[in-house]
Amino acid sequence: MVTQKGAKAPFLCQKYHNKIECSKLAKLKRRFMNYLWLKALHIIFMVSWFAGIFYLPRIFVNLAMAKSDETYQHLLLMANKLYRFVTPFMFLTVGFGGWLLFQNPNLLELNWFLLKLTLVVSLIIYHFVCGNYLAKFRDKEQIKNHVFYRWFNEFPVLILFSVVILVIVKPF
Repeated sequence: MVTQKGAKAPFLCQKYHNKIECSKLAKLKRRFMNYLWLKALHIIFMVSWFAGIFYLPRIFVNLAMAKSDETYQHLLLMANKLYRFVTPFMFLTVGFGGWLLFQNPNLLELNWFLLKLTLVVSLIIYHFVCGNYLAKFRDKEQIKNHVFYRWFNEFPVLILFSVVILVIVKPF
């Protein structure tokens, strides 16, 4: 038997002559494929969020160094647009991650996963701290210099490295 895509019938069902067992395997395969789609969307939105969260503090560095009001206003416009653009990615990343966790709650028993969640919470806090700094730039109340923002910009890099290592290596 050949399916629409030209592949043979599900190989798992070939072993079983019982249609009920074959149906259960087909449901299991669909659940697994749905999980993979959720994971793919989680990763896509996470990468998009990180792209913005890497660049926003770089704009802060330039804002802190801006000499002319015209440059300052232009950078401020860029920062505002970027923050508004990446904030939904944060919510989508967390939403799809929560959905994955709902599908596999046993992850909460794993130490590497609990540490990953802690790092994600710290990144969410970082995101809102960026929003707070942006508001201070808008109100021209920012007193930190460009060196501070250069160091501030390193935090999400450390989080990304740590999360990727935890998810791939699962060290504990």
